[in-house]
Amino acid sequence: MSLPHAILTALLEKPSSGLELTRRFDRSIGYFWPSTHQQIYRELGRLEQAGRIRALLPGRPARGSKKEYEVLPAGREELAAWVALPEDPRPVRDPLLLRMRAAAVVGAPGLGAELRRHMELHRRQLAEYLEIEKRDFPPERRTAQDDRLRHLVLRGGIDLESFWITWLAGAIEGLDGPDGTP
Repeated sequence: MSLPHAILTALLEKPSSGLELTRRFDRSIGYFWPSTHQQIYRELGRLEQAGRIRALLPGRPARGSKKEYEVLPAGREELAAWVALPEDPRPVRDPLLLRMRAAAVVGAPGLGAELRRHMELHRRQLAEYLEIEKRDFPPERRTAQDDRLRHLVLRGGIDLESFWITWLAGAIEGLDGPDGTP
């Protein structure tokens, strides 16, 4: 049920067309709540039908003009109610961890290479998050409430990537042995 709430959040930040919204998802919310363009467009239709958003009338009618959406009071109320709900953390469901458990039973050929590949992916993601932090959250911008909360979300991503890098380094050492040989 979180995709409609992610869309309401993004539209409250800035009314957008479906295309603009999917691009914004790709650059922000999508890092922690990925969604396809089709899912976003489908959900926009549901939210509009439920009376939580509406399409704004274009300044000038033009052929092929994009619908831009804004959140209605019912949508803001829905989002505020959802924010206030308690929610338990979800268990980790990661295929790499399951593969490692299976490797304990059937052997681990190729597992070291896969762990190293994951390490590189997490390093790249961390570098991207750090670049976003540097660009979008200089210290002077971290004082406004909305910027503090957005920065905390980004810090969560940074800390999570840092965790995975540290954990993978230990896993690789545990698999290879302290001298680096399998």
